[in-house]
Amino acid sequence: MKVSPDGNGADCFNSIASRRLLNRRSSLNGWGSTRGPSNPRVKKRTGTRNGRQMMASRLTLYIVVALGTLLGSLGAEAQQAERVARIAFLSTTSSPDSPTTAAFRQGLLELGYVEGRNIIIEWRWGAGTTERFPEFAAEVVKLNVDVIVAANDAAGRAAQQATTRIPIVAISSDPVGSGLVATLARPGGNLTGLTMQGTDLSAKRLQLLKELVPNLSRVALLVDTNDQSYRQALKEIEIAARTLGAQLRIHEVSNPSELSGAFAIIAKEHVGAVLHIGGTMLYANRAEVAEQALKNRLPMMCGVRENVDAGCLMSYSASLTGRFRRAAYIVDQILKGTKPADLPIEQPTQFELVLNLKTARMLGLKIPQSVLGRADEVIR
Repeated sequence: MKVSPDGNGADCFNSIASRRLLNRRSSLNGWGSTRGPSNPRVKKRTGTRNGRQMMASRLTLYIVVALGTLLGSLGAEAQQAERVARIAFLSTTSSPDSPTTAAFRQGLLELGYVEGRNIIIEWRWGAGTTERFPEFAAEVVKLNVDVIVAANDAAGRAAQQATTRIPIVAISSDPVGSGLVATLARPGGNLTGLTMQGTDLSAKRLQLLKELVPNLSRVALLVDTNDQSYRQALKEIEIAARTLGAQLRIHEVSNPSELSGAFAIIAKEHVGAVLHIGGTMLYANRAEVAEQALKNRLPMMCGVRENVDAGCLMSYSASLTGRFRRAAYIVDQILKGTKPADLPIEQPTQFELVLNLKTARMLGLKIPQSVLGRADEVIR
């Protein structure tokens, strides 16, 4: 290389070295080719294209993720919407507007079940008797319902005889005494539910009745034989009667047509009061039972407060509507996969004494303050 007298040869060398270094940096940064000098126009165009491609790739990714999330959510909602539970409800009552039915519906509603939307209920009404329960149980088994709700011992027994596969939730006065389960803690099989503990309260009811009616020495027992636990209840009452010095007159009924005849006989026995045992049929016909007692001027201790609403003098029991509302929660557990055998029979923890002062006045009976002061509710 020739060097000019004025020293420009060194500048030329430095210029060439600078261009080579710039070309190498350009190639390393992806702006140009390693085979020649970098072109600023190519550098700008190439960088812009790569940026647009990156933005497009990110946008495509966002869209895919968003669509996946949306489709997954819609799929889950669709599956939930498609799942409609079907249960059966066997009851001795004749109206879908009964207090127990309303309580059961309320319990379902609290859990998010809306009849006709995500749950279907096959209602079967006994119209005051238990005679058609075997027929009803066979029908709902053929429908392959998810759960059978038995509103009483007779319905639970019919359901047990119809299926060992479909879960049964029974509301029973005494599930052990009636033979529905072996023990409360481990019911076993396909039946669970709740107990009213009616048998355990029998002696207490007789005691309260004797406190209420002065000089009570003779008591008529109106026994609903549809509840198989009545035999154990009779044993408990007989023991209490000996302690209290009361004589018992037992009258068994199983059908509404027998009520008027039973009360006619009771009236001739000159008893001082009536205590009814069991309750499936007596509950369904509670208005007639109360009317017959008033007609014959007989103070009567009944099974549950709904009887007192109908005109019975008094009751001492757990809340029947509370038990039916709670039954909905057991149904929910079963629908979610819990086996009936793994659910102990639920027992009540509170009991209520309810008095009807209007009925007391019609009978010419003054309620002692010792009893009135213990009442949880007084109907005036």
